Amino acid sequence: MDTTLADLLAELIGFDTTSRNSNLQLIEWVRRYLAGHGLASRLTHSDDGSKANLFCRIGGDDLPLIVLSGHSDVVPVDGQDWSYPPFQLTDGGDGRLYGRGSADMKGFIACVLARVPDFVALAKAGQLRQGIGIALSYDEEVGCLGVGRLIDDLVAQGVTVAGCLIGEPTSMRPVVAHKGIAHYRCRVRGRAAHSSLTPYGVNAIEYAARLITHIRKLADAEASFGHRQPLYDVPFTTMQTGVIRGGVACNIVPADCEFMFECRWLPGDDPQRLVSSVADYAASLLLEMRAVAEEADIEIERVVYSPAFEAEPDSDISRYVHGLCACAGRGVAYTTEAGLFSEAGMPCVVLGPGSIEQAHRPDEFIEIAQLNACHDWLGLLTNNLIK
Repeated sequence: MDTTLADLLAELIGFDTTSRNSNLQLIEWVRRYLAGHGLASRLTHSDDGSKANLFCRIGGDDLPLIVLSGHSDVVPVDGQDWSYPPFQLTDGGDGRLYGRGSADMKGFIACVLARVPDFVALAKAGQLRQGIGIALSYDEEVGCLGVGRLIDDLVAQGVTVAGCLIGEPTSMRPVVAHKGIAHYRCRVRGRAAHSSLTPYGVNAIEYAARLITHIRKLADAEASFGHRQPLYDVPFTTMQTGVIRGGVACNIVPADCEFMFECRWLPGDDPQRLVSSVADYAASLLLEMRAVAEEADIEIERVVYSPAFEAEPDSDISRYVHGLCACAGRGVAYTTEAGLFSEAGMPCVVLGPGSIEQAHRPDEFIEIAQLNACHDWLGLLTNNLIK
């Protein structure tokens, strides 16, 4: 394995960029690395300035770009039993490199950065017919929250993107479609009462439970009768409730309950039809609740949204990937930033080193062979961009 690639990955892993933390130290380190190769970076910040996206272009301003994109944040290690220091790259001696984000997705970022000297040399020689963009985002792991600002900035600057490679861990097998995802927060407000006087209260937990049961029925109907797409590992639209909080004591009718549910839908499906069903049912429950307590209420708020994705088969990036990969593209149930890039008119394919099965787990690792394969693959991709 190239020592430069290993060193780059070690640097990236060393930054604790868990989504709740700032990513600025990593972004500034990457910016300095790129500046050392004569490249300028453009940053777009979060509202509070604690996080930033980075974008760097290589090649003339008039060239359409192939963008190599990755997210800088990682998921927490809290409560996980690690055999290795999570924020220190460790060679396990078994052909694997361990560390949080090694697979998801700092391994891809390291491969891209390792190729920067080659990209720069080609640009200086005037050999690129398409430019290369490097994009790093924040807060992908908590709902693809940051990349939208990067995309908006590219559009505002009039940057022409011919294609985008999203380097999520796919074991170097192309992903050409994935589901969309949305998270919703539901707040149920009832009326507290002593549990001996339950008819005088409105039990927020029980009404929340009825809503959750309705969501489950919708999910079961999709699994049994909904549209199916065999390209996907889970071939139908899904719903589930993931978090619930409410109540203060067993002898008090609870006045408040809050839960969160999600929907993951197939491209071409409309998740709003399912959310509207939940809202309609909530309205019918609210009539019951307000018959006892006028102050009762049910609120449903969307807190995360990332669209579904399907690759454009005639795009430059699709043709490059098809020509370089020996296997057919597949669809997956998880979501990436490809949906947002694609929605903005930037064609995408998802392809990167490492396995999604290792993502988010304790002792996350990436195989050295996968890193080498990605590094070599990026070299072959670059050959397609030469005049």
